[in-house]
Amino acid sequence: MAAGQPITPPLHGSQLLGNRLFTKDTAFSREEREAFGLTGLLPASPLTLAEQVTIALEQIRSQDTDLGRYVALAALQDRNAVLFYRLLTDHIEECLPWVYTPTVGQACQEYSHILRRTRGLWITPEDADDVASVLRNSPFEDVRLIVVTDNERILGLGDQGAGGMAIPIGKLALYTAASGIHPVLTLPVSLDVGTDNQALLDDPLYVGRRESRLRGPEYDRLLERFMVAVAEVWPGCVIQFEDFKQHNALRILDAYRDRFPSFNDDVQGTAAVVLAGVLAAMHHRGESLADQRIVVLGAGGAGIGIAQMLRRALRDAGASVADAARRVVLVDSRGLVAEGRHDLDRYKGPLALSAEELVAAGLTAGASSEAGPPSEPIAFQAVVAAVRPTIMVGVTGIAGSFTEAVIREMARHVAEPIVMPLSNPTSSIEAHPSDIAAWTDGRALIATGSPFPPIAGPDSRSRTIGQANNVFVFPGVGLGAIVAEARAVTDEMFIAAARSLARLVTAERFAEGALYPPVTDLRAVSRRIAGAVATEARRAGVAGIGSHEDLDAALDAATWEPLYVPYLPGAAPTA
Repeated sequence: MAAGQPITPPLHGSQLLGNRLFTKDTAFSREEREAFGLTGLLPASPLTLAEQVTIALEQIRSQDTDLGRYVALAALQDRNAVLFYRLLTDHIEECLPWVYTPTVGQACQEYSHILRRTRGLWITPEDADDVASVLRNSPFEDVRLIVVTDNERILGLGDQGAGGMAIPIGKLALYTAASGIHPVLTLPVSLDVGTDNQALLDDPLYVGRRESRLRGPEYDRLLERFMVAVAEVWPGCVIQFEDFKQHNALRILDAYRDRFPSFNDDVQGTAAVVLAGVLAAMHHRGESLADQRIVVLGAGGAGIGIAQMLRRALRDAGASVADAARRVVLVDSRGLVAEGRHDLDRYKGPLALSAEELVAAGLTAGASSEAGPPSEPIAFQAVVAAVRPTIMVGVTGIAGSFTEAVIREMARHVAEPIVMPLSNPTSSIEAHPSDIAAWTDGRALIATGSPFPPIAGPDSRSRTIGQANNVFVFPGVGLGAIVAEARAVTDEMFIAAARSLARLVTAERFAEGALYPPVTDLRAVSRRIAGAVATEARRAGVAGIGSHEDLDAALDAATWEPLYVPYLPGAAPTA
C-alpha cells in the first residue's frame, strides 16, 4: 500500500471489498474484479480515486450540520482508509474544522449517541494487572505512535468520559493527513478511569465506565503499567499525552519524558505554536524577541508551557534570566502569579515574579524591592496597564476573558499589538477577532485557536486570521521523532519546530495579517518540521538513527501517500 508498488492483498471477494485498509470500493479495475472474486459485487463502471473523492465530498457537504459532516467523515474512515485520507489531505482546509476543532468538541459531548464503529483501545482500572495483553489486542502489530487521553480536560469542555476518545482519533487522522504516518502505525487510546460528569453517568446510553473518576495511587499505578506495557509491546513507540487536566498533565510529563519518548501536545505543542507566531512577527517586523513584553492569561498546562518556552526563547535571544522573567508574566484566575501568594503550586511557583521583578515590570506602583510582594494578587487589567504588553496570549477556556477595556488598554501603548485568543472550541474564545480589530482600530495582529474567516482591515482590505493550531506542529514532531528513533522528545525539539514553522510564514502571508502559513501547506510544513526535529534529536544525542544515515531519505521512506496501488493475484485462498 506504500510507495506505489504493486502488492498482493491477503483477502479475496467480499472480505477484500469490506476491509477498510485494502478496499478500493468502486475503483477496482475490471482485471482486479476478475482476479479477486469481485465480479458482480460492484457497479459496472470503475471510478478513479479522484472521482471517488468528488462523490464523497458531495455527500459530506450535503449534511445539514457540522456534526453530521463529522459523522459522515468518520463513516468514510471506517469504510475506506485510502479514500478518507486522500480526501482529508487534498481538502484539509475545508475538512479540518469538521475532523477536529471546533466540531470534535460536540462529537465528544455526543459520543455515546453518534458512535457507529469503535476504534482504538480502551484501558480501564480492571486491566491494570495485564495492560500488555490489552495492547496485543490491537489490530496493528507494529505501532509507532500512540495518542492517549484520560478524558478529563477535553478542550474547554472538561470531563467528557469515554467521549474523549474522539480527540485521539481526530489527532491521529491529522497525523496521517499532515505528515504521512501510515494509519497502521498509529493507535488511539483512552484510559477510561471513570468520569465525574454526572450528566454522563445519568445517561442510560453512556458507553464508558460507570464509576467516579479514579484518582490517587491507583490512577498512578494504571498509568505506570500502561507506559511500561507500551515499551514492552512496541519498544520505541512515541506516546503523545492529550487532554489530561493541568496537574496530572504536568506531573505525568515530568515523570515520563526522560523514561520514554513522550510529550504533551497541550503543554509543549501549544507553546511551540505560540512561539512560532511570535518569531514570525519578529522576523517580518525586524524586531527582537528580547524587547517584547508578554502577558499570558491562563495558568493551566498550556499557559505554563507557553510561559516557560517564551522565557527560554527570550534568553536564547539575549535576555538575562531576570529580564526574561519580567518580560513574560503569567496571570491566573486570581490575578498575577507572583511570590507571596500561598496558593501557588510547584509548577506556577518557578514562574512567579519576585519582588525585584515586580518593580522592574512596573507592577508595584513605584514601591522599592524591599517592599515585598503585594498583599493581594494584582488583577489582569492592572497587569496589562502596568506591563503594557506587546503580545497577549489567552488560554483560559473562558469566553470573553479579553474584555474591551483590557484590549483598549493594551492598544493605548502599542502601535501593532499581537493578540492570541487561543481557547477551543469557538464558544470558549477569549475574544472574537472582529471585536479585537474594532477595539484596536484594526491595528492588532490576531491569531486564534479555532478557524475564523477574514475580517475587514483599517484600509478596508481583508485581513487574514491566522490559526494558531497545534496541527502545524505535532504531526511534524511525531514524524521527526519516529524517523530519528528518538529516545526522548525534548523541549529543544519543540523549539526547533517553532523556528522552522516561523520561517515558513512568507512576507506576502504576513502582509495579509497572518502569523502562520495557510493550512493548505500543512504537508510541506510538517515535512520541514520533521526534518528540523530529527536533526535536533541527532544533535542532542537522543536519536537512534546514525549520523551517517540520510534523514531526507528516511523521511521519504516513512511518508505514506494515500493512493491506490495495483493489486496482483497470488495463491488462491483456501477454505
